[in-house]
Amino acid sequence: MLRNKEFRQFAAWFALAAVAAVVLGFAANTAAGVLSLASAAAFWTICYGFTRNRYQSIAKISEQIDMVLHDADYLFISESEEGELSILQSEVTKMTLRIREQNAALKKEKENLADSLADIAHQLRTPLTSINLILSLLENNPEEKERKELLCETEELLVRMEWLITSLLKLSRLDAGIVVFQNRAVDVGNLIHTALRPLLIPMELHSIELRIMIPEGIEIRGDLDWLSEALQNILKNCMESAGDQGKIEIACEDTALFTKIRIHDSGAGFKENELSRLFERFYRGNNSRAAGYGIGLALCKTIISRQGGTVNAENHPQGGALFIICFPK
Repeated sequence: MLRNKEFRQFAAWFALAAVAAVVLGFAANTAAGVLSLASAAAFWTICYGFTRNRYQSIAKISEQIDMVLHDADYLFISESEEGELSILQSEVTKMTLRIREQNAALKKEKENLADSLADIAHQLRTPLTSINLILSLLENNPEEKERKELLCETEELLVRMEWLITSLLKLSRLDAGIVVFQNRAVDVGNLIHTALRPLLIPMELHSIELRIMIPEGIEIRGDLDWLSEALQNILKNCMESAGDQGKIEIACEDTALFTKIRIHDSGAGFKENELSRLFERFYRGNNSRAAGYGIGLALCKTIISRQGGTVNAENHPQGGALFIICFPK
């Protein structure tokens, strides 16, 4: 306690006041002096004991905080009686729990980052290996026709890599929270057509029948560019699932509570054990095509959820996959 400057000052002032009281008491008479001396001694004993107990409680709290900082498994902070120290202990407990949650979140983020980097390296290594193999074949293949075919295949691989890197950059921007979404009225019909525009020619080449049932005048709130990016990833997935001569239906339901967009393809649908993992990053499923990277649906869900919507996938009762996007009013 004597290391505390405030306590030393208090002790000095108390000693001066006690000495003055005792001197004045003895100056009056002996009984008054003895009473003053006894009162000063009793008051000092009580004050010293009370202060010593408070310092012991504070030292105990400090020891427990130190254990929390140096021992990841230690979390208990003992209770005290009502008063200032009880309030302090309550706040320290809250702080400790918050630090524990943040440490757990940081540990999980590090693990996810390590897994993501491993997945990214694997995803990029596959096309790079193919490109190296094609370059070796080009070097040893003098026939012009085969060389053109190999160059076309190389170009496709490079396009896939570019798409993968672009999508990963978008995901990283979304994770970092540096993307600012516009909150404007978006016409659903215009949104669907914007998302479909780059896919119309591939759909025509694969003879995919497209049916759109969107009533006029339906609007949602959000960012047109990012929402069209999300829908485009779903439509790409439906195109791959439907295949040649397939069908894709897009419908919209508008109520007083929500606006719901349904996208149904005529493909094989999903296995039941895959439905809960479809929107996980880098998850491709057991029967996914080799061209897939498991990025599109994860990016889609991130974009939609950050704008207040939800997206789910299920098997349609008539067969095929059904994606349901819902925006509450």
